[in-house]
Amino acid sequence: MEVKEYMNEICSKLAKLINIKSIISLMLTFVFCWMALSGLVTSELFITIFATVIAFYFGTQTTKENLTNKEK
Repeated sequence: MEVKEYMNEICSKLAKLINIKSIISLMLTFVFCWMALSGLVTSELFITIFATVIAFYFGTQTTKENLTNKEK
């Protein structure tokens, strides 16, 4: 793989990360981490919410990739 192709691939992947779903997931993760470290939420509540957000995010990403691959 040439350097130019490699850089284009990296830029493409970075562009895909910058979408509203990703931004919201990352913000929510940071907020709940801060709340957990500040003692505003219990560790059980943090794990429940964090697992739900991460499962939703990766589940939708995987589904989207599978649909894209089937169309090709």
